[in-house]
Amino acid sequence: MKRFLLTTSAIVALSFMPAHMAMAQDAQTVVVGTDVDAGTLDPRLTRDTTASRTADLIYAGLVHITPALEPVPDLAESWENPDPQTFIFKLRPDLKFSDGSPLTADDVVFTYTTLIDPDFNAPARALYTPITTVEAVDPLTVKFTLSAPYAPLLSYLDVGIVPKALVEGGADLALNPVGAGPMKLVSWNRGSEITLEANANYWRGAPEIENVTIKIIGDNSARAQAFEAGDLDVIQSPLSPQDIERLKADDRFGNVITAGLGVNYLNFNTKDPLLADPKMRQAFAMLVDQETIVNDIYQGVDQVAHSIILPSSWAYSDTISQPTFNVEGAVALFNELGWTDSNGDGVLDKDGKDLAVTLATHSEDPNRVQTVEYMQAIFESAGVKATAQISDWPSFSTNYVQKSLHQIALLGWLNIVDPDRLMFAQLTTGGSTNWGGYSNPEVDTLLQDGRSTLDQAERVKDYQAAATILAQDLPYYIVSAQGYQMFYSKDIPVTVQATPRGNLRGLIGFTD
Repeated sequence: MKRFLLTTSAIVALSFMPAHMAMAQDAQTVVVGTDVDAGTLDPRLTRDTTASRTADLIYAGLVHITPALEPVPDLAESWENPDPQTFIFKLRPDLKFSDGSPLTADDVVFTYTTLIDPDFNAPARALYTPITTVEAVDPLTVKFTLSAPYAPLLSYLDVGIVPKALVEGGADLALNPVGAGPMKLVSWNRGSEITLEANANYWRGAPEIENVTIKIIGDNSARAQAFEAGDLDVIQSPLSPQDIERLKADDRFGNVITAGLGVNYLNFNTKDPLLADPKMRQAFAMLVDQETIVNDIYQGVDQVAHSIILPSSWAYSDTISQPTFNVEGAVALFNELGWTDSNGDGVLDKDGKDLAVTLATHSEDPNRVQTVEYMQAIFESAGVKATAQISDWPSFSTNYVQKSLHQIALLGWLNIVDPDRLMFAQLTTGGSTNWGGYSNPEVDTLLQDGRSTLDQAERVKDYQAAATILAQDLPYYIVSAQGYQMFYSKDIPVTVQATPRGNLRGLIGFTD
């Protein structure tokens, strides 16, 4: 099955290969290949990487996050923190949106007021709930008041500022974005490409690169072949391992290969009757062969994970460990829970019902497809009837996982700049991205405490305590810590700077 998947990808890829190499466009255009189309270009509502990376070009936030994950001034030229619950930002003078209209403190207040409004239902709302008020002190000064000290705040203030007047006038930023970032939208051919051009009104001036085209090529290997053929100037994670190795050896291309800020994980639907008991989730987790998945399917580009805290994080501890691969142990635990092979047919059953579960992921990433199909085989060898459900990204994400219709889903989180980013919205009771319905009051308290103290030593204790509980409760099973890879044409006429977040400003002439 693995060979069939790779061969299929290669056949699809050939359709992108011209007879000779050529630059993707002209010298002032950079063409970036990506795996999924953006769901929206309103920065307050982004859920996918293409949307967030495109929005980062079209919009600008109060701060910009550097490749070293440090917040630096963007629309705000400075800020002060007179007490642990107050931040005051001073905007740069004469800021403008790409349509030439002025950007003032009122736009900042509007952006964050909508973000924290429950009725607006921003996917990242949980990151901003400690904000109690946002006030315009004057046209260039914005005051944030917090309900408690909030350690990760600055890391989250890169969200794009939107124009209040346009939105209140009925403009749909999801389709027709207007921001104050280095680029502006020219056209968006849904499912095919997003075309951007330089924004001369950006406070740093227009970028060196005049045009950026983002092409959607869902198949990883097809995208790599299009890059090799010269149809793309830049590709980045997710990429298939065999393509990474080949591109690394090709001296026509520059590359950045480093630890990423993401995880691949199994999302257990804890509201599903079969998966409500943590011991059932533990048993299923013991059927996940991480070593084979990481080293064979992903060919070592990722790292086997042991807990929900990234190894690169200041909160990491190697003493926290989730269950490891143990088929016999899993079967014994199923037996303990009443699931036995009473019929002698090799399938576990209980009260006349076979043990059956659905494993789901999306079709655009062949590594995840292979992982689910390999897991399916292991599950069946342990007496579990496992069904693999593969669908396109919009169907899988929006219409399935986000509606909590899944049982066990393989997907990922990126942009984990702080432990809070991976845990709070996802794993607190009622969290905005808690699609698995997990609830544990002790974890709620620990995660709230972790974001509410400025003492990093105390934060370490809180997150490690939460991670220890989560390694047993297993609403998430972290399969791997992702690596990050970017390949680019050496003909791009600017100094290329990559960031493990995958954002694109370092491709257009702005470096940090």
